[in-house]
Amino acid sequence: MLHSTLLFMSAPDIAIIAVLALVLFGGKKIPELARGLGTGIKEFKDATSGVTGDNNTPKATETVSVPVEQPQSH
Repeated sequence: MLHSTLLFMSAPDIAIIAVLALVLFGGKKIPELARGLGTGIKEFKDATSGVTGDNNTPKATETVSVPVEQPQSH
């Protein structure tokens, strides 16, 4: 039941972990680690949703052609 224990961490627990991370990695390394973690999470979400890049926007070269009926003269 390790998962249920991790979900109920209090503010002092989180503060202690943050201080330990600061001591272990240093102030300059923390932003790099956070940036890498954020990039990894974004790539994971993109891979699981099947979206890679900007595939949702239509391309400028795509055209739609609709047949138009010619007017009939009587």
